[in-house]
Amino acid sequence: MEMKNYYALIMAGGIGSRFWPISRTAHPKQFIDILGVGKTLIQQTYERFLKIVPEENIFILTNESYIQLVKEQIPSLKDHQILAEPIMRNTAPCIAYGSHKILQINPEASIVVAPSDHLILDVEEFNRSIKKSLVAASNNDCLISLGIKPSRPDTGYGYIQYNTKKIADDFFKVKTFTEKPNYELATTFVQSGDFLWNAGIFVWSVKSIIKAFKKYLPEINDIFKEGDTLYNSSQEQEFVHSAFSQCTNISIDYGIMEKADNVYVLPSEFGWSDLGTWASVYELSEKDYVGNAVIPSEMVIMYDSSNCMVNVPKGKLVIMQGLHHFIVVEENNTLLICPRNQEQEIKQIVGDVKQRFGSEFI
Repeated sequence: MEMKNYYALIMAGGIGSRFWPISRTAHPKQFIDILGVGKTLIQQTYERFLKIVPEENIFILTNESYIQLVKEQIPSLKDHQILAEPIMRNTAPCIAYGSHKILQINPEASIVVAPSDHLILDVEEFNRSIKKSLVAASNNDCLISLGIKPSRPDTGYGYIQYNTKKIADDFFKVKTFTEKPNYELATTFVQSGDFLWNAGIFVWSVKSIIKAFKKYLPEINDIFKEGDTLYNSSQEQEFVHSAFSQCTNISIDYGIMEKADNVYVLPSEFGWSDLGTWASVYELSEKDYVGNAVIPSEMVIMYDSSNCMVNVPKGKLVIMQGLHHFIVVEENNTLLICPRNQEQEIKQIVGDVKQRFGSEFI
C-alpha cells in the first residue's frame, strides 16, 4: 500500500465555547495557540499529518466562516483542500462530504479522520498508530477507532469496550460505545480494563466508510452521492450548499460507529488530550513553583496566589493578590474570573452574555 493512497480529513468546524472568551465564534479554539507554544492547534495537527500522508492529500473540513482563518494559518493549502460547510450539522454529514469527494479523486484511498484541536504529546507513537491503522484499513473491510488507555475515571469522554477478537494482530473488535458516563460507571469501566477512551480519531478505506453510510445513513449518503460528478469542480460549493440544507444533525459515532458490526479499536498511548476544558489546559501547561500557569507571563505579578490559570493579552499588566485555584482570562474586551472547579458554568455564562449583550461578545 503506497503512501499516495493515504488521505487525512481534519475536522475544524467547531466553535469551542468552553474556552470563551479566548475562543469565540469568530475565532474558535482550533485557531488559537492555547498552550502558548508558538503554534495554533490546527497548525500542530496539520504538521503531524504531513509526516503521514502527502501534503496534497490533506483536507480540512471547516465552516464557511473560517475559510480565511484556515488559509492564513496553513498558507500551503490549495482551495480545493478546504471543504467548507455552510451550516453546522455535526460530524456525519461532513464526513460523508469528505468521503465522496475523496472517492472521486482516488477510489483506493484510505482515510484518517481527526479533530483539529487535540493535543498529542508523543508524535512518533501517534504516527506509528495511524500508519498501522491505515495499513489495516487498506487490507480489511473495517472501521477503525483509536482508543486511549484511560488514566483516570474521566466523565468527559466517551468509552469504547472491546473483546478479544482481533484482526491484523493489534485491532480488537468493538463491543460497545458509551457516551460520557457518570463517575461511578466511569470508575467501573477503568477498573475492568477492557474499556478505552474514544479519541474521536477514525481510520477506514473510502470504500468501507461509504458502504457503511449506504447501510446505516442511506439518506445522508444519497444526498452526497448526487454530487459525485460535481466534486473537485467549480460547481462543488453550490452543490454543497443545497446538500447540507437537506441533512439531519447527526454524529458519526451515533449514526455509524455504534451500529456497524465491523468496528475495531487500536488501544493507543501517545499522550493524548482533547483539550476540552481549562482544567486540561491547566494540567498540560508549564507552571511555576506554586502551581500558577500564566500565558504570556511577562507582565503578570502574583502575590500570595497559587494554582491559577491565567491567559491575558500580551502587554497587559495584571496584578493578582490572594487568589487560589482561579481561572483568569481576558480577550475580546471581556474579562472572565472564575474558580477552577466551576469552569463547567462557562457554557451557561456564554448563553447569558449573548442574551444580555448580543453576539458581538460571543
